[in-house]
Amino acid sequence: MLLNPVNPVNPVYYRWRPAAVIRASFALHAAAVVAAVIAPAHWPWALAAVAGNHLFLFGAVFWPRARLLGPNLSRLPAAAALRNEVCLTFDDGPDPEVTPRVLDLLDRHHAKASFFCVGARAAMFPEIVKEAVRRGHSIENHSQRHSWVFACYGMRGLRREVEEAQQALAAISGRRPSFFRAPVGLRSPLLDPVLAACGLRYVSWTRRGLDGISRDPVRVLRRLTRGIAAGDVLMLHDSARTRTPGGEPVVLAVLPALLEQLAAAGLRSVPLPAACDGSTG
Repeated sequence: MLLNPVNPVNPVYYRWRPAAVIRASFALHAAAVVAAVIAPAHWPWALAAVAGNHLFLFGAVFWPRARLLGPNLSRLPAAAALRNEVCLTFDDGPDPEVTPRVLDLLDRHHAKASFFCVGARAAMFPEIVKEAVRRGHSIENHSQRHSWVFACYGMRGLRREVEEAQQALAAISGRRPSFFRAPVGLRSPLLDPVLAACGLRYVSWTRRGLDGISRDPVRVLRRLTRGIAAGDVLMLHDSARTRTPGGEPVVLAVLPALLEQLAAAGLRSVPLPAACDGSTG
């Protein structure tokens, strides 16, 4: 539940409403405790039920586009789709080699995007973040340090990662991020109350190119464009980590053709706040 209106500078807070799976998990834990107290001989069954529940929640972590653990924006709202909008999103930056060239390519094709930035990297390259904002793109939250075990953190660790990035990105960009994407796309069952406290909405993707691991730009482009439609959220990486056999960052090899195909299909890339809230902030 939204508690105050959308504001590009001041925080927007949400009341956390646990997903049905989380509510069922709470109830199961309570029932297991009661059962163990009332019928101690049956405690192995209670323990097995709790263990099974934890196993189920663990499996849900590896289903990035699912809504089992809470709201998950994997497509743009219907109104944005009717406007023929899509959203290009870039994770893991800013990168001093790649991000400025991504910005130039987007400018060349009159496209806007959302950059899910790592707080610590933004602090290292603040001018790149400011330039992205100046050119009309949005800066969103991708955690403070991009830990590969982010989904295994307890509540305190999750809060630290999300809040520190939120503060760092707001200080640099002049706008508090409105959206969050977990590192590696793995979402902890404990994450939602942290996001609600920070006024963040969780985002996954409609389609991704796997440009973070694939060195073949043709395959990456095919994954992104096969069946592409208005309302899609596309995920790439403004990172130099993965390169083509010729040494070019994969995202830079893919992006020109991707932008051309979007234009040919009559699709317009806009930042997430523009698609979801009607303004870029």
